[in-house]
Amino acid sequence: MKMGRHVFLFACSFLLFAASAASATGIVEHTFYVKNLTISRLCKRHVITAVNGSYPGPTIRVQEGDTLIVHVINLSPYNMTIHWHGVFQILSNWADGPSMITQCPIQPGSKYTYKFTVTKQVGTLWWHAHVSFLRATVYGALIIRPRDGHSYPFPKPYREVPVLLGELWNANVVDVQRLAAATGASPNLSDAFTINGWPGDLYPCSKQQMYELTVLQGKTYLLRIINAALNSQLFYKIANHKLTVVAVDSSYTEPYITDVVVAAPGQTVDVLLTTDQSVGSYYMAARPYATAVVGGALVPFANTTTRGVLIYDGCPSQATPLMPALPAFNDTPTANKFYSGLKALVGAPFWVPVPRKVDHEMFVTIGLALAPCPANTSCNGPKLSASMNNESFVEPTGISLLQAFYQNVKGVYTTDFPVKPPIKFDYTNDTVNNNLPMLFAPKSTKVTELKFNSTVEIIFQNTNILGPENHPMHLHGFDFHILAQGFGNYSPITDRKKFNLINPQIRNTVAVPVGGWAVIRFVANNPGVWILHCHLDAHLPVGLATAFLVENGPTPETILPPPPADLPQCWR
Repeated sequence: MKMGRHVFLFACSFLLFAASAASATGIVEHTFYVKNLTISRLCKRHVITAVNGSYPGPTIRVQEGDTLIVHVINLSPYNMTIHWHGVFQILSNWADGPSMITQCPIQPGSKYTYKFTVTKQVGTLWWHAHVSFLRATVYGALIIRPRDGHSYPFPKPYREVPVLLGELWNANVVDVQRLAAATGASPNLSDAFTINGWPGDLYPCSKQQMYELTVLQGKTYLLRIINAALNSQLFYKIANHKLTVVAVDSSYTEPYITDVVVAAPGQTVDVLLTTDQSVGSYYMAARPYATAVVGGALVPFANTTTRGVLIYDGCPSQATPLMPALPAFNDTPTANKFYSGLKALVGAPFWVPVPRKVDHEMFVTIGLALAPCPANTSCNGPKLSASMNNESFVEPTGISLLQAFYQNVKGVYTTDFPVKPPIKFDYTNDTVNNNLPMLFAPKSTKVTELKFNSTVEIIFQNTNILGPENHPMHLHGFDFHILAQGFGNYSPITDRKKFNLINPQIRNTVAVPVGGWAVIRFVANNPGVWILHCHLDAHLPVGLATAFLVENGPTPETILPPPPADLPQCWR
């Protein structure tokens, strides 16, 4: 009898140990030294801001459930914050990183420790600076793998490879932004695009500065593609190879076979690449998808192509790589086919169904605008601006939005962000530009308060004010379902019938079609302050943003804790 009891107790102990081991999580710790780095690109040596002496910065790898601790030591001459793009930051809103939204910046010579747990997410995300144009060089991959004992919902790849698509200026990017702010014009165009920091052999002095990926024939590789460019959507192809999309923005998708990937700034796309071609070398290449039009004319864009090379093991060194046929820069049908063709993988890890009951509906116009030039400046007005529902967002000064919200500081923001534009008009008709007052949007810091666990539906409507453009809208703190997207003016009568309520793709960044609309839906189950903004860095500083203030929930597990002791303070 005693032996049986001992066996029973041992069995229970073993099961508890096994369960504990299966769910065990760890701590991943890094130190980021942010400082000047001299690099040679495009025939010049110039100084950039970088992390740990590398461009792009270090790749962070965690397992779902791990706690990530990153000590950021700012040895650069600029204010700095780091945003963990796509990480939910559940009850760790203070670590989200956008300057003046969740924290004051880390001043030169200062430091701050970001600490948060990565939960309910698996896949490819990334990190980047979230102050001025510094994310042009301060960025890197953040890869979240399943916990031990869990697997991908697709065959295990032979190898995983981050592919970071970037944008490079032959100038100081902070000066590029300052010049734009001073003159009121658009920022100067970038000089090159990059693959993992290398521009490729189509640019001057760059024949030996090309990313190379050596592969074995007959293997399957997982490419984790990240568009880290500041202001450009990008087409990406590999000559003679098909790609199978299996995830976007760290959410699994139904397998989607394509020969071209389209990614807006901020988006990630995981693809399976099978090396099923003859032994040889094949270019991978990326070029812009450009859609902005002003006054009927295409807005100038960085019309260049970056390329790397995929080299099969055993390929002769003198072999000439094959070049893929990239889409035309304005190939909207190809871009729309890709963006609208993706579907969520129902039942995959961390998949959530579409919430059916909507508590807070918003119709939000997004687009360009104008602003008067300040007196006694070098601005040749009016200045370029941008707005949402005719409100052009201004970041607080002196205290972050989250601190003001948490401490109930008055006078920093108002909670009257409009749920619809002030007037209804033909949003995608150029005649709106004949009405001069419509082109100017007032500056404000207007936000929206949300009840905990409320469901929010947003209809984004692109406008032709100054001209239409494809706007990648990124929401911090949440993923959302993209229920539908299309061109022209959204119609509640006909377009609502197009909603996919079964398996819509789940993302944190949606590329609202040029001259069109997109509908997203999410549950506000994460207390704190979360910015919603255009992920074109030319537009965020001029006002294409707003924020959600999500109230605490009813239990201790749904209440935002106080700020960490070392939270940076603003200059007073």
